[in-house]
Amino acid sequence: MLVADAVGFRFPGAAVDAVADVTLTMRRGQVTAILGPNGAGKTTLFRLLAGFMRPTSGEVRLDDRALTSIRPAERARLVAVSAQNPERPEAWTGLEVTLMGRVPHLSGRQLENSRDLEIARAALERLDAMELAGRPFGQLSGGEQQRVLLARALCQDTPVVLLDEPTSQLDPKHALTVARVCRELAADGRAVGCVLHDVNLATQLADVVVMLKRGRVVAQGPPRQALTPERLIDVYGVRPALLDHGGRPVVVFHGDG
Repeated sequence: MLVADAVGFRFPGAAVDAVADVTLTMRRGQVTAILGPNGAGKTTLFRLLAGFMRPTSGEVRLDDRALTSIRPAERARLVAVSAQNPERPEAWTGLEVTLMGRVPHLSGRQLENSRDLEIARAALERLDAMELAGRPFGQLSGGEQQRVLLARALCQDTPVVLLDEPTSQLDPKHALTVARVCRELAADGRAVGCVLHDVNLATQLADVVVMLKRGRVVAQGPPRQALTPERLIDVYGVRPALLDHGGRPVVVFHGDG
């Protein structure tokens, strides 16, 4: 489990916390979606959960160990992260970028072997991205780059997978592919956390929704319980209608709150 226990963070010189008193648990076998409007603290919370930043209050724990106490090399074998705006090695091929996900599993000057190559190719195939394997990363479109970076995260083969806006640049076909892969990872017993803007993707994808407003959790639970009309109006400022699709809610925003 990845647990945030009363986590807060305030940027130096800021008057208020970017994230305040957030408590949540990402469990194996579940997809957790973090929702909220722009400026709600989603990215800051994501970076705290990934171990990129240290909380100014509270603690993030991975299976009862403080995340900040785990050495980066070990943490990379436990938590895979696909973040926004990572370093982009433009001359590398899509396959070479994907293979970077195997680095935490290598020791010393050990090089990737045929098994690592097999895992990388399988990750690309899973994301419908094998045609990108031989192309220079810098020549790919934004959505193509995103699929390669998601494949790199899969290639790490970790029990926890954290994805920041994994479908933001994808067309509908590949967005659905990513959603299916997230569900498959959870079914494999992994804990999957996604920061999302798309409320309906969250309702169809997630087992648990965490909704933020001004850095605080205002709702947490299964989508049907967490995403009530009153909470959606409070968080997004527009009136929703909730429909049903296969037992999961579909949200249609249709006016000011």
